[in-house]
Amino acid sequence: MSDRRKVLDLFDGREDFWKQKAADGIERYRKGDGRITVTDENGNPIPNAKIKVKQKSHEFRFGANIFMLDELETKEKNEQYKKLFAETFNMATLPFYWDALEPEQGKPRYAKDSPKVYRRPALDLCIEFCEKHGIEPREHALAYDQFFPKWLSDKSVDEVKSALERRYSEISERYADKIPTIEVTNEMEWKSGKTSFYDEPDYVEWCFKLAEKYFPNNKLCINEHTGLAWEDRCRATDKYYSYIEANMLKGARIDAIGMQYHLFNKKELEYEKTRLTLNPENLYKHMDLYSNFGKPLQITEVTVPAYSWEAEDEKIQAEILEKLYSIWFSHPNVEQIVYWNLVDGYANGANPGDMTVGENYYYGGLLRFDMTPKPAFYKLRELLEERWHTEAELVTDENGNAEFRGFFGDYDVEIGNETKNISLSKKGDGAFALTVNRR
Repeated sequence: MSDRRKVLDLFDGREDFWKQKAADGIERYRKGDGRITVTDENGNPIPNAKIKVKQKSHEFRFGANIFMLDELETKEKNEQYKKLFAETFNMATLPFYWDALEPEQGKPRYAKDSPKVYRRPALDLCIEFCEKHGIEPREHALAYDQFFPKWLSDKSVDEVKSALERRYSEISERYADKIPTIEVTNEMEWKSGKTSFYDEPDYVEWCFKLAEKYFPNNKLCINEHTGLAWEDRCRATDKYYSYIEANMLKGARIDAIGMQYHLFNKKELEYEKTRLTLNPENLYKHMDLYSNFGKPLQITEVTVPAYSWEAEDEKIQAEILEKLYSIWFSHPNVEQIVYWNLVDGYANGANPGDMTVGENYYYGGLLRFDMTPKPAFYKLRELLEERWHTEAELVTDENGNAEFRGFFGDYDVEIGNETKNISLSKKGDGAFALTVNRR
């Protein structure tokens, strides 16, 4: 075993525990029983009908940020990015960072033909791409002070609040009916903010109550960094847990809890710094802790670095991703997993292709800089399209009924020469009445 392979020792040492727990959880929480009843045009059951069911998509959301949409250097790379994104993911995180969305006061960059800002594609362009490919867009982040525009830096608290309300109103009017999840606040542990409002005691409460006003039908999410989400003591007195609880008690409507997962550790410190984040028991304990709120959990930002393009490093990245996704997917309260940067060499703060700035960060993609897929990308596709995928051949009984067990999601159902569409949902009863023409 290489020195680097040692980083997985907590998974290897408790393999029986976490593999069984993950398998049981996936079977119990990610699959359901479906019953198909086939009748003819007169309502008569059709016995011995041959049926093929094939899953088309997952109800669970697997995503990535879409910050490099039409942002790459060549047409060929942009087309490859869009192709692989659309084929792989059913969720995309959109860049609502205020400093890039409205760098000049009163001149927001919503429209497709807006002036370009690197890693911040225009939101209408992102929405169009998502709608074309059946991808659910996710908003990030509505009130993230670290990315507030410079023109707010010398404003009073009241002036910042007024500008925020205008921002909420504009975004709501334009996108509330298109984006189910609104991430309201993000990373509240910065030592100081860019605006006078950031240090006010009502910041989180006020932002959520305003979000409830402008996004009454959306899911309102809170979000925090890896250290608070996974590396605290795993008690109800932990910082993140405490401030969620405090703001909920003050009336903030927090509908979902975001938990980032970035392994931004230098290679020489990887083992030392991942004793909690690469510990399967710790992962389950933290998910269980935050599930006490009775709210869904969202794994909002995932970075697993490969550190290089060497074969062993990329293989370990794929192994880590497989283990993490299996554990997260198995927990009943998790509803989304969003990988962060799809492609190496374009992380925040890097010049395109400059891999020398930080090996812990800029090798964190699922694709190399030249757009070739890494083993981690193929592993994710294997999970989504093979291991967590349902296809079955059925035959109806004398009453026209046939049953199957499958992963929650959308399906094609072939009966003779006809193809029907059904959705096996965690929220449904699994019963489907399908009529076919026997003429």
